Amino acid sequence: MTDNLPMPAPAPLTKAQRTSIANLVRRAARAEILPRFRSLAAHQISQKTGPQDLVTDADREAEKMIARGLLHLFPSALIIGEEDVSENPEILKKIEGAERAFTIDPVDGTWNFAHGLTQFGVILSMLRFGKPVFGLLYDPIMDDMVIATDGAPAQMLRPNRPATRLSVSGGGALKDLTGYVGLHHIPEAKQAAMAATFPSFARSSSLRCACHEFRMMAQGHVDFVFSAGLTPWDHAAGALCVMRAGGHVALLDGSDYTATAPRSAYLLCASDKATWNRLAKLFRFLLDSPKEAKTAAG
Repeated sequence: MTDNLPMPAPAPLTKAQRTSIANLVRRAARAEILPRFRSLAAHQISQKTGPQDLVTDADREAEKMIARGLLHLFPSALIIGEEDVSENPEILKKIEGAERAFTIDPVDGTWNFAHGLTQFGVILSMLRFGKPVFGLLYDPIMDDMVIATDGAPAQMLRPNRPATRLSVSGGGALKDLTGYVGLHHIPEAKQAAMAATFPSFARSSSLRCACHEFRMMAQGHVDFVFSAGLTPWDHAAGALCVMRAGGHVALLDGSDYTATAPRSAYLLCASDKATWNRLAKLFRFLLDSPKEAKTAAG
């Protein structure tokens, strides 16, 4: 008897749907992002929370185009766009109950983009009840993308070339690791202590662009990405891509990552479980309250 055997989970997206989404992102980049690159006037750049947190006309218009295209493909989907959430934060509460939700970061690395640097990209994910099941990390300059689907290996897609399967690095001892840490997202009271961990590694830095940091890790070029200030549009796709490239992904407290993780949580992606454990032990002080950290420091 096999009637009670669990049925395999259906693929979150068909190949045709994935192709349609990839083409939509490419069209949005060509129509709304690349024509504005290094051509923005001062009135086309605005601050959100401060001078390090920018939004441009490219962000707004690309998000609108991608959102319209997704709703054409998936009329009942929940759309979570970074710029829309700035105006309608209550929409985030709908993620956990949504069978199909898409997150959009139309120009990740906006500060870089606004200052003429090429380290920017488009991030898109599909969530099922908050769990990432499809992720896309697109580089408009090189016109290539890292994609991942739940249950399948992460791949690099380039125009007119075969897809390439991606694998993370081999990890290792702390002194041999290279990785990315966004220090500015860590609470101010703990930034000095976090910076003091940097000499433990061969190299630590930040690209100011989660899209390219996760892409680098999925390709095996760095050993870890440590993220604070979590948002679903910044981290859901990258977490899935790293996981499907063989990495170990979890919140710093050891719990599974979902797109409903609070902004105050920390996401640690490492090449393997052993490397993750070494890093988590080093960063564990971040889970203490600022008052406890100050006391411990004397």
